[in-house]
Amino acid sequence: MSLPRQITVFALVGVVATLLHYAVLVALVELAHRPPVTAALCGYVVGGIVSYGLNRRHTFASDRPHEEAGWRFALVAFIGFCLTYVFMDVFVARLGAPYLPAQMATTGIVFFWSFVANRLWTFRTGAVGE
Repeated sequence: MSLPRQITVFALVGVVATLLHYAVLVALVELAHRPPVTAALCGYVVGGIVSYGLNRRHTFASDRPHEEAGWRFALVAFIGFCLTYVFMDVFVARLGAPYLPAQMATTGIVFFWSFVANRLWTFRTGAVGE
């Protein structure tokens, strides 16, 4: 698959995972009357599982065993979570930027990080010494 197509598929998978994340969040808060933080974490997990499966199959067409790819994907996601914290803190708390443009810039940075890390490390197969 060409790089531009792979980036597009990665972005579409992100949209699907995010929509599921928010659907679970809203359903748990509004219908099941669960606390928002708990609901957000449940949504994050559902979105992450869907993202892993779709990216593994459609974006990167990886045959790396789940025992290897799973923890790598989780680590990349965790680093992305940490990067979100750092950049949002810098943009909003330190530089005084409005939160929505700050989140848009942060999303772009984390998107790039996640794509490169997943492409070159999480789902890469056939590399010598891995």
